[in-house]
Amino acid sequence: MKFEAILFDCDGVLVDSEPIANGVLRDMLEEAGWALTPDECMQIFVGKAVRNEAARIEAHTGRPLTDVWIDTFYARRNAELGQRLTAIEHIHGTIDRVHAHYGGRIACASGADRHKVEMQLAKVGLTPYFEGRVFSGHEMPATKPAPDVYLAAAAALQIAPARCAVVEDTVTGVTAGVAAGAMVFAYAPQDDGAALRAAGATQVFRSMADLPGLLGC
Repeated sequence: MKFEAILFDCDGVLVDSEPIANGVLRDMLEEAGWALTPDECMQIFVGKAVRNEAARIEAHTGRPLTDVWIDTFYARRNAELGQRLTAIEHIHGTIDRVHAHYGGRIACASGADRHKVEMQLAKVGLTPYFEGRVFSGHEMPATKPAPDVYLAAAAALQIAPARCAVVEDTVTGVTAGVAAGAMVFAYAPQDDGAALRAAGATQVFRSMADLPGLLGC
């Protein structure tokens, strides 16, 4: 299929942020009374907005999930990301090639808050490719797995969602891309991507170096 625009998730696709952010979350949940292993925390929360999991967190900690707690999490998370964040392997060459091939018709459509997304893009030197085309699920009626952020990105590029490819790495994100009507390419460097395929991903790949070829670049 010939695409007209490519829509990228951020965390786990452009930047290797998920282990860092989830490490901070795991520590704060343990401090609040809910002990999880790093793997358990990733399995429960990866690809999800922490605020949307309030009921689950409150059930395990016995405490209300307050705005102060969320703000503290964001501050601690951002501090760690600012110090330790790295780009996904091969992403710079891939984005440069895709950006050129599609005449700049790419966007970053994340379920995260805008400050985090823009801070991360700047940290790894990807801001120039996405300037003015960053979309946050926090600014939509609903964040992922709802399709809103991908629909907004496609509309801003004036491309029908069905003519867009979405690049994702989580079941939550794949679900959002499929619901938007796009074809989803799922990055799964650690496993066979069976759960991503089950969620509707058309193609699963293990290295970002392979993505341009899959997108016809």
